Amino acid sequence: MEENSEIKPITIAIQGGYGAFHEIAAKAYFEPLEIDIKPNNTFKDLITSLTQREVDYGIMAIENSLAGSIIPNYALIKDSKMHIVGEIYLRIRQNLVALKGQKIEDLKEVYSHPMAILQCQLFFDNYPHITLIESIDTALSAKMLQEGKLIGKGAIASDLAAEKYGLEILAPGIETNKMNYTRFLILKETNGDQTDNSIVNKASLHFALAHKSGSLSKILSILSYYDINLSKIQSLPIMGKDWEYQFYVDVIFDDYDWYRKSLDAIRPFTSELGVLGEYIKGKSIME
Repeated sequence: MEENSEIKPITIAIQGGYGAFHEIAAKAYFEPLEIDIKPNNTFKDLITSLTQREVDYGIMAIENSLAGSIIPNYALIKDSKMHIVGEIYLRIRQNLVALKGQKIEDLKEVYSHPMAILQCQLFFDNYPHITLIESIDTALSAKMLQEGKLIGKGAIASDLAAEKYGLEILAPGIETNKMNYTRFLILKETNGDQTDNSIVNKASLHFALAHKSGSLSKILSILSYYDINLSKIQSLPIMGKDWEYQFYVDVIFDDYDWYRKSLDAIRPFTSELGVLGEYIKGKSIME
């Protein structure tokens, strides 16, 4: 009997429906490999797919250059025990889409994710007759138009979503910031040990600090001493602990061993110090 040599596609959990920016980012990151997208309504559902081993990877938006950080996602990653194994920055190009044959003047309501609406607010200021309505996802908003044959309604969505659901792009590139990027993290149930440490140059960390004078500055001074570049810092209050904070930081480095020594150096000044992932700094992709 001949062995089946067919290579199965990599399964990837995304938040949103087919045609979401998560799907575009996943295709760009894993190219030229074949992938199989598994949509999820929420980021929590995405994590569940990973923890239940229904997929090989997950891809999760973590911050946008215009709207800022998606703060709840930091805790989701930390609590799930998933690890960051990569990242990618995707140029977000938003479009106003609707059923074919309609014009902007025909629309009374436009649906999309709150972040997409925020990214396009300036465009809609010119169309006060349109009511903007929040939904759980850009692509699912486009799908809703197609399935319901909704006249007089539109959505903010990607080129891919418009193509997948047979919608017309009434206005392309309606985002306010034309350098609008979203950073996506690649998640997997591994600590990334399969990655060659000689090419790893970025890490995401978390640690807790009490609200004491100079506690954070000590950490930053130590990282600076070890030539570690702090590229991102996000603080969240720790529930049930007054004036104590959980910090999520991204660091970039040239020497992996020197970076690991810096962790040993800051450990005595922190609690719950942990590594969310060590990976190669992501590239930027034009959508």
